[in-house]
Amino acid sequence: MQNPSTAFVEWPAPKRKYSGYHGYWPISFTQVDHRFGTNEELKSLVEFAHQNNIQIILDFVANHVHEDHPLYQAHPDWATTLDLPNGQKNIRIWEEQRLTTWFDTFLPSWDFSREEVIDTVADAALHWIKTYQLDGFRHDATKHIPNTFWRALTQRLKEKVILEENRPLLQIGETFGSRELIGSYVDMGQMDGQFDFNLYFDARSVFVNDTEPFTNLTRSLQESLDYYGHHSLMGNITGNHDMPRFISYASGTLRFDEDAKAAGWERTIDAQQPGYNKQACLNAFVATIPGIPVIYYGDEIGLPGGNDPDNRRPMQFEEWNFDQAMLHRATKEVLKTRQNQMALIYGDIDILHASAETLVYTRTYFDQTVLLAFNKTNTKKAIRFKLPKRLQNVSFVSIFKGKPQKKDGELSIEVYPHFFDLLVGE
Repeated sequence: MQNPSTAFVEWPAPKRKYSGYHGYWPISFTQVDHRFGTNEELKSLVEFAHQNNIQIILDFVANHVHEDHPLYQAHPDWATTLDLPNGQKNIRIWEEQRLTTWFDTFLPSWDFSREEVIDTVADAALHWIKTYQLDGFRHDATKHIPNTFWRALTQRLKEKVILEENRPLLQIGETFGSRELIGSYVDMGQMDGQFDFNLYFDARSVFVNDTEPFTNLTRSLQESLDYYGHHSLMGNITGNHDMPRFISYASGTLRFDEDAKAAGWERTIDAQQPGYNKQACLNAFVATIPGIPVIYYGDEIGLPGGNDPDNRRPMQFEEWNFDQAMLHRATKEVLKTRQNQMALIYGDIDILHASAETLVYTRTYFDQTVLLAFNKTNTKKAIRFKLPKRLQNVSFVSIFKGKPQKKDGELSIEVYPHFFDLLVGE
């Protein structure tokens, strides 16, 4: 959606100046931002994508608009209250004022207790889906909008698109919070899934920190499976635009105990080994557990950065160094295997081995089995574990040309430092 062309100063200190190039400050519900192209070019893009079996979902901002939006100009009373009774500005009070808080003084949040607001914003969303034949939404700031709106929007989409046009849509939401809060927006009448931030934070800690055991990750994974089910449409992320880049932590060029936003403004943050190997492990993990892999642009080559806006650097499409090319190749191989193996889409997951330094799990769908093995040590390591009876007669082939050895009911896989192997059963 069209955003303003000028920059604005944030309300909280240190009062940096930002520009709204990214789409999150709408000043129109119908116009494509001219910096990306025209409305007709968006139609051509979607048509070309569909011809190549690619679906496109729109990052839709329902929670707020920019103060220059004509609708807000005409109906300022449709926004929630900026000045609280105690004199405090209702800015970024994410939890106590979850359904009313503003992102900044120039970004009014809609008051969804009003039926006219629900109808107007839902109709705007429907407009994009029907006009451009889009395939669904990634919904911004899901938890800051009441469930009543999501149910109203989903009902419209089912009636006007899914049933009337006989085509499926995907709705995936963005919510920072507990698994209980995230899950409260996922059901037949709302989202199909949400991004699993809790699992991401635990995966980041385990893959970045050499001393944090894999057992912490398997515990977190089990909690997500218990909350969302073993066959959900939850989004397993490698990162997003509101967080520092994973590879910067993994490379040691960014510390967990510093202000990642300030670091991005004050210095150049780069990537280096073993960060690239650790990024490859994270990419492989999110692509092989139950749910939908969501790879934030640039994580397939290890694009570094601090927090917003440093995590939104221009994509590097060429002139990759050796480590970037390696990471891209490894990620591509995993995704290609996922595309060709039903076990990685629909299969049951079983943790066969989890220790402080190594992790092995399988995904199984009927007679298909895929096995993942991770090594988070600084040395090449032979991971040895007992195979369950159902896999005793299965022969495994490594997509990275490794040579797994099977003896006396045990399988041994040699895995490079801070890396993984993916084995396909035959």
